Amino acid sequence: MLVEIREKSFNAYREIESFENNLDIKGKYGATASFIGLMRDFNEGREVTSMFLEYYPEMTEKQLNQIANKAKEKWNLLEILLLHRIGHIDIGEHVVLVSVWSEHRKNAFDGCRFIMEELKSSAPFWKKEKTNTGEDWVKKNSPG
Repeated sequence: MLVEIREKSFNAYREIESFENNLDIKGKYGATASFIGLMRDFNEGREVTSMFLEYYPEMTEKQLNQIANKAKEKWNLLEILLLHRIGHIDIGEHVVLVSVWSEHRKNAFDGCRFIMEELKSSAPFWKKEKTNTGEDWVKKNSPG
């Protein structure tokens, strides 16, 4: 299992390929499910030009690991890759990657969705969006 918070941009597709190529469980999984979240240029009817994500290192890392471990246990996931950006993020950049490997597709789909939904609702990240009219902190329950 790999859970990382990164300040530098990443290409989620390359990360999945690299991670999978190094798995020592080949032949044991029959499904991989992934979610990739990207920085878009709008939110709540406003044009967004970039965003800044802040976090509290120890608290956020602990929470992400707890979410991943809970999913791994509940859905019998064989492996999990969870990457999340922080810092300055430009339009089109990958912000979050959740990939899971399991024996069967249902567990892969359900586990991946659980991780992403829990991350969005409970992981301590704070998002400041830059728009053509200024900068604003986004409320946690904002659609995303």
